[in-house]
Order: sequence, then structure tokens, then C-alpha cells
Amino acid sequence: MFSRFLVAIAAAAIVLGGSICANAAETLNFGIISTESSQNLKQLWDPFLADMEKATGFKVKAFFASDYAGIIEGMRFKKVDLCWIGNKGAIQIVDRADGSVFAKTTAFDGTDGYYSLLVVNRDSKLQNVDDVLKNAANLRFSNGDPNSTSGFLVPGYYVFAKNGVDPKKIFKNVVAANHESNALAVANGQVDVATCNNEAIGRLEIAHPDKARQIREIWRSPLIPSDPLVWRNSLSDDAKKKISDFIFGYGVKGDVAHARAILEKLQWGTFQPSDNTQLKPLRQLELFREKSKLEANADMDAAEKAERIKKIDAALAELSQ
Repeated sequence: MFSRFLVAIAAAAIVLGGSICANAAETLNFGIISTESSQNLKQLWDPFLADMEKATGFKVKAFFASDYAGIIEGMRFKKVDLCWIGNKGAIQIVDRADGSVFAKTTAFDGTDGYYSLLVVNRDSKLQNVDDVLKNAANLRFSNGDPNSTSGFLVPGYYVFAKNGVDPKKIFKNVVAANHESNALAVANGQVDVATCNNEAIGRLEIAHPDKARQIREIWRSPLIPSDPLVWRNSLSDDAKKKISDFIFGYGVKGDVAHARAILEKLQWGTFQPSDNTQLKPLRQLELFREKSKLEANADMDAAEKAERIKKIDAALAELSQ
């Protein structure tokens, strides 16, 4: 009975498009986070995935989810074999979905990271974070996906937690969307302030230059480590080697000009090797933010608060070693 149950699960996974163990005869499902509309992402990614297909022998299939959680769960249930995702989402995959960081992106200009932004319409009277916080009760705010590093975690800590405020409580209205939607909402006057990142603004300048001109940056974060590429640990060694050979050779070997032109449209330079240690700064940021929220909670039992803060401090100490 149990063996028939396992066979049924395997059959269902194949029907759903999951690849149990990728090899040259099977599909490799590449997860792509929803920073923009699927149509825009498809135009940007199709040339890259076509090159990957030729180089590896896999049938490479893009997996677009409506949010970051879709990619995380896709990896967890083996419907996604590898993915591009932010550091915060990668933490979830490493901790819950048996994945590992194996590479990281770089910016096209060589910068080893990117920036979270707060953006407003160019005609807005808002000039900085202080203006936003002082006038929050009258402002419409669009946050990022809860699993987004630059759209949610980083501004959540630096803009809100460090100032002792909860965005869900201080603004007139709060919604959430991907980077492109946030930028367009600001440009069109649908929200007063939104999170975004510099890479998304760069792509908007190419896809919608008229809208990009309607946007003004009022806050920029410290440098965020570059986005990782993550794969399932259960992929075969042969599959991992083929993927690695392609990723680390792209824009370095072969038709370099062709590859770099494709990477430039993605706002990237060549890929660099990485591992799970890349996630440490973001793990620390998550803990710092949680600690800040606890310290600001005046309604919480003092003993419980002290115990939870003690655990956070221990986790931070372990990460710093």
C-alpha cells in the first residue's frame, strides 16, 4: 500500500511539471521571481534560457509564480530545480526547501550588490524619510512582497523598525506589489510612496522611459548583497556540473558579446560563485528587525520579552562567529 502511494505521488509530480531528478533528457524548471509582469520577464529571460538549453542539453522551462512564495514552495515540492531569488527568499529555500546557494549575480557595472529604494512621484513634496514618517497618516504606501529583500526586509528594518514604527499602522492606506507595479503606481499617482530597487528602475528606464521620468528616489539603502541563484540539493552531480559550467562561463567564454548583451538587459554582469554564507548579513538583519520590534512592544509581558530577546542575541552571536 505504501509503495503504491509513493508511485502515485511521483506520477502526480510529473503531471504537475515537477522534475524528480533532472538529466539531459528531462526538463529543468528555472524559477524566476515576480519583480515585474510575467510578459516583461519572459521577454528578458527567454534569450538567456534558450542559451542555457543549448549549452546544457536540458529542456529549460521558465517557472513564473505570482509571488516569491510560489518559487519557494515550488522548490520545496520539486517543481522548481533552480531559481533566481532575493536573499530573503533564499533563506526560506535553504531552511525549508532543501536548496543551496551556488552562484550570485553582479551588476552590469561590476557592483557586487544593489540598493533598496523609496520612490515618489517627481512632483511630490516628499523629500526624505522624515517627510514620509511625519505625513504618513495622509499617505498611500505600497510595500513589497513579504519575501522580497529590497522590497520588504531592508526598508522594513532601516526605514521603519529603526524608527520604531509599523508601516501597517502609520499610513492612510497600505498595499503590496512587485517592484515594477510599485514604480508604475508612483508614476501614475496611484500611491504616494513605494519601495523598489535600483535594478528595477533601470529596467523601467528601458521598458517605460516615460514612466521612469515621473519617478524620484528619496531614500537609498546600504548596499545589499547580490541576488543568489539557488538549486535543489537533490539534483544529480552531473546536472549541477552542467548548470555550473553554463552559469560561470556565460559572458566569459564563447560568444561573450552576445551573452553580455542579454545580461545587460537583465541589469547584470557575469555570475560569480557563492554559497549559503552569503545569506548571513540578511539573517542578521531579520534578527535585528525582530529584536527592534520586540523592544518597542510596550504591551508584551516583560519576562517573555526578555526571553525572546535573549534567544535573538544568542542567534546573532552564533551568526557572527
